Amino acid sequence: MPIITNLDVMLAKRKMSLTELSTRVGVTMSNLSILKTGKAKAVRLDTLDAICNALDCQPGDILEFRR
Repeated sequence: MPIITNLDVMLAKRKMSLTELSTRVGVTMSNLSILKTGKAKAVRLDTLDAICNALDCQPGDILEFRR
């Protein structure tokens, strides 16, 4: 898939664990793990908004399109 998720990179930059992000965003650890590993088929915009708010970043910092 040409869309790459950089959630692990942003978590490392913010020195935040997946557990902490899960608590802040209100999304289960398993769903965040699916997103982090690039196995997600879709992400809701409100979830992306919450993740960006928690990590103080832009959607482009998390999602990247590669050909």
